Amino acid sequence: MEGHRGTEMTQIDEGTPAAGAYRREDVRRIVNVTERQLRAWEKQGLVKAGVSFGFSDLLALKTLKELRERRIAPVRIQRAVSSLKSKLENIDYPLAQLRITTEGRRITVHLAGDRMEPITGQLLLNFDAKEIEKLRSFPVKVETAPANGVGQERLAEHWFQRGLTLEEAGAPAEEAVAAYRKAIEANPKAPGALVNLGTISFRLKRMEEAESYYRRAIEADPAYPLAHFNLGNLQDELGLPADARKHYLEAVRLNPRYADAYFNLALLAERGGELLQAIGYWNTYLKLDSTSSWAGAARKQLDRLKKSVRTK
Repeated sequence: MEGHRGTEMTQIDEGTPAAGAYRREDVRRIVNVTERQLRAWEKQGLVKAGVSFGFSDLLALKTLKELRERRIAPVRIQRAVSSLKSKLENIDYPLAQLRITTEGRRITVHLAGDRMEPITGQLLLNFDAKEIEKLRSFPVKVETAPANGVGQERLAEHWFQRGLTLEEAGAPAEEAVAAYRKAIEANPKAPGALVNLGTISFRLKRMEEAESYYRRAIEADPAYPLAHFNLGNLQDELGLPADARKHYLEAVRLNPRYADAYFNLALLAERGGELLQAIGYWNTYLKLDSTSSWAGAARKQLDRLKKSVRTK
């Protein structure tokens, strides 16, 4: 679970989408935007232009729509996006990769528990620039772990938490990667560190590397639903819906209340023309999540599918 190109009007051919992608008309319906509005955002460079879209594009469009509904001008969004891409390493699709909200008329970026002003890069809670620098350079005292499994697990947990802290502070990705790798050196079967390394690789578009980490996490802990869910997302991005479905289903088998997995299963079923199955997944999703911003999109999809089935 990702750049912006040109400002010239792009001619769109609404033909057959690539494998694993969502048709343009379906994306408009899910996000509830008009073709005119979508073309305008493409011309402004705020979203990628194309015949079809991936799941990351849905996330970007959802964020963009929410910002515009709060009357944030496109030029301010463009400036924020450009600033985030220059200030945050390995972020090339901020509207999809980051949680971006508003506080009044101010755009706010959420970085795992902290808030940042996107133009200046100033953190608004807990950490300021000096504190982040202290965190990065703070000497970590780690005693030599005993040569037993318990000691190695403690050492692995220490480095895992260190990686999380660095990510939350907005440190460069390679610093968090180094910490997670130390966790794996201490415990090669540390599933949390493996999944987080996979997610960082996924964001960097290193798909083979990401898949390897996710599969290693599953080997380390076959009952880890997040590893199956993330691997499902990767397979969907690669245009392998059958493989994606398999891992989403395993995620919900392991955790029957995994709402996000049901959401993605519903979208996969729709794309495959399995409308009754999609209705079932949407119903389950809404039982688990009836209040989030995605619940509204799910209800619209469910109502549309029910009408479609009744007319057949």
